[in-house]
Amino acid sequence: MRVILLLAAVLGLASADATTVGASATALRSSLHISNTDIGLLVSVTSLVGAAATLPFGVLADRMKRTKVLGLAIVLWGVAMFWSATAGDFGDLLLARAFLGVVTAAAGPLVASLVGDYFRPSERGRIWGFILSGELIGAGIGFSVTGNISALSWQAAFVILALPAFVLALLILRLPEPERGGGGIIPVAPGTRGYGQDEDEPSEDEHRPTDAQRLASEAGVRPDPDHVLRRDPRRFNIMQAVRYVLAIRTNVFLIVSGALGYYFLAGVQTFGSEFSTKQFGIDTPLANLLLLAVGAGAIGGVLTGGQVGDWLLKRGVLNARVMVSAVTALATVGFFAVALFKRSATGALPLLIVAVFMLSAQVPPLDAARLDIMPPLLWGRAEAVRTFLRSLAQALAPLLFGAVSDHIFGGGRSGLQWTFVVMLVPLLGSAYMLFRAMRTYPRDVATAAASTEVMREHFAAAD
Repeated sequence: MRVILLLAAVLGLASADATTVGASATALRSSLHISNTDIGLLVSVTSLVGAAATLPFGVLADRMKRTKVLGLAIVLWGVAMFWSATAGDFGDLLLARAFLGVVTAAAGPLVASLVGDYFRPSERGRIWGFILSGELIGAGIGFSVTGNISALSWQAAFVILALPAFVLALLILRLPEPERGGGGIIPVAPGTRGYGQDEDEPSEDEHRPTDAQRLASEAGVRPDPDHVLRRDPRRFNIMQAVRYVLAIRTNVFLIVSGALGYYFLAGVQTFGSEFSTKQFGIDTPLANLLLLAVGAGAIGGVLTGGQVGDWLLKRGVLNARVMVSAVTALATVGFFAVALFKRSATGALPLLIVAVFMLSAQVPPLDAARLDIMPPLLWGRAEAVRTFLRSLAQALAPLLFGAVSDHIFGGGRSGLQWTFVVMLVPLLGSAYMLFRAMRTYPRDVATAAASTEVMREHFAAAD
């Protein structure tokens, strides 16, 4: 539970930092005399430099003590937020946000690698749901708490998020480093067992296939011989690792789908509060509270999606995790499309809650599925590649949302409304990618299992 809460807090703090600019958009425009496009640029630069920094952090995640790297990075998050609070003009704030983007890039690959090694494969979807709820709670804090504080002082909104970073960093540094290999084993005192190891379960030196691997084997699914690893992936340079990660077709489908989904979400995080004030005729604090209520639906989605995927997988549905994500992705588009044309908050709220529930329910099973199709010694770099491409999409979203709203649809309420409608097309593309992934997932699960077995035999021979 301590591990779950702390990893959830890491994603929560990163998410709160990212959404603070959007929630403070009105105050920032007034104080610094900037436009919607400038607001989008602030968010985009953070994501772009974060994307560039993700790949080096992926290498560190596969080669160094992850809790130490993550803890030190969080200390720098706090420094970056204090710097943001002291910015005197747009240029200073842009530099501070760029530095924040670099250090928050540690979260993606390090948290993903730690989850894979802290928890057993059969429960990863459910665990991801708990951890990702922290990301959504952080976004809610960024929208509601710091958004309301920014009405008085946008500098105070940044300071509020800087202070918890140092406490969180200390707690992360005190976590035990889990053993690599995906067994869900945390080192404990001699004579005791690691987390999740019952007396009748294999020891840390034994191997038992995951539910997905067992189902693939029972179905007669054969691995792809061209992609079974024959040498230690820790010796791969970054380009070799990237080529391997992108050679796994399911991984490409999941990356593209996730990038399109996060593209839309980044636009909502940046302009959702302003759209609500103009569409429904309410003030900014009430709009932020409305988005907080919608966020409650998102938390329900991440808690439900991962558990449903795990439950179906345990009952013999090999494609369960990808299937749950594909169905909910398609439903997301329909509910958002209807909600965007409602003019009253009471009419739109139920639709938005369900839409965000469906959008969020996709994420935990997909995160668990990515661990299913990738050998454990590549988890950090695989997540870094995904985060890099996702961050590019997130970086483009605020800038494109703002520019399309201002320069194509003429700005104002109508401009934002039609921008959101057009941006539903990427969400539809996200669902299409997931249905494609259902066809390739079984073979890539079998390939990852074969690679893991080869690595296990290789290390045994070396010992």
